[in-house]
Amino acid sequence: MRGYPISRRLFAKACRHLPGGVSSPVRAFRSVGSPDPARPGGGHPLFIARGKGSRLWDADGNRYLDYVLSWGPLILGHAHPDVVRAVTAAARKGTSYGAPTEVELELAALVQRAVPSMELVRFVNSGTEATMSALRLARAYTKRDLILKFDGCYHGHADGLLVKAGSGATTLGVPDSPGVPSATAQLTLQASYNDLNQVEALFARHGPNIAAVIVEPIAANMGVVLPADGFLAGLRALTRRHGTLLIFDEVLTGFRVALGGAQELYDIRPDLTCLGKIIGGGLPVGAYGGRKEIMEWIAPAGPVYQAGTLSGNPLAMSAGLATLRRLRAAGFYAELDRRAARLYDGLREAARAAGVPIQPARVGSLLGFFFADRPVIDYASAKSADTKRFAAFFWAMLEAGVYIAPSQFEALFVSSAHTTREIDQTIEAAAGAFRRAARTRG
Repeated sequence: MRGYPISRRLFAKACRHLPGGVSSPVRAFRSVGSPDPARPGGGHPLFIARGKGSRLWDADGNRYLDYVLSWGPLILGHAHPDVVRAVTAAARKGTSYGAPTEVELELAALVQRAVPSMELVRFVNSGTEATMSALRLARAYTKRDLILKFDGCYHGHADGLLVKAGSGATTLGVPDSPGVPSATAQLTLQASYNDLNQVEALFARHGPNIAAVIVEPIAANMGVVLPADGFLAGLRALTRRHGTLLIFDEVLTGFRVALGGAQELYDIRPDLTCLGKIIGGGLPVGAYGGRKEIMEWIAPAGPVYQAGTLSGNPLAMSAGLATLRRLRAAGFYAELDRRAARLYDGLREAARAAGVPIQPARVGSLLGFFFADRPVIDYASAKSADTKRFAAFFWAMLEAGVYIAPSQFEALFVSSAHTTREIDQTIEAAAGAFRRAARTRG
């Protein structure tokens, strides 16, 4: 068993400087515990030294095949030469100006070309900023106060959105956060993902006061849960009928499941779209955009204030431009889909051979599975997954040199840097990991 002594020492030091030793909760290994019987309780995270292509190296020198990919944005893999050149060239000119740049316009044009519903785009610094700003805009435009979100969908850590949120909140078992005023939480309505009947009931009661419905079109922050047939179309019809804006949070799915995101796959045109991650090529970035008549309410064109000194930062814009140009290459998504399908099929077969029931899901290069024996269609069924079996699987994969998210409630991502041989190595590692999971009882 690997000891990870340097990561362990760094984590002990980090706990003296950072809350919980990390700068984001889901990075901690608390939910997967420790593989060492002599060290029970929460584990410690790996400290990463570098990445290249599909690989990561930790501070102890261990090498891993990486399926976290900075939680999704590194669709080209780590340190892609085009991205590194773009960032280096931009940094030589200056790291930040707090003023418009031409590269910002070029990236906006590529985003709009890929996602036609985004008639105007505003760049921000994170997905949280994007969703927070989109909701403020929706309230101003509709002159309504209520927001409807879905249990288990994570839209960042703005106060009104930390109500039965997914991602790290589900991982740590704290779906609602202290510090959110009850008056703020009361402005957020909740429904079960994939349950149109609940949404219709909420509209029947609150319809004239609902400013927006915000949804992950593919729920990827409580694991990967696909939309049921007709669910997204039903949301579109309901929101149009009631004069409510439909917001697609495509921070994870945008440019990941298709060039035009989930809205291209499902042929649904939302009023507003939130993006992040990939459009910065791995640097901090976010964006929101939508119909021109709505976006023109944003200052300075309109009265809704939103600003950011580092918004449109030239380093992030350059990295994003280099990434999106690669994504537009002929056959890029077809080849990426082929590799992801190979991994998905291999994982399913490995679990079957080990006698471990799983519920897998995949859209393009976004995939995941639950240790569960019944279909997972919403937050409630996702939470029934066997997290102890997942923890056993996680540590077995790590020992075999495969790095996945330390949570049952996160996705796996495939990059164009993952080779067929590496995917086959991953499937081989998973076969052993599933056998270990089979010996673990929840």
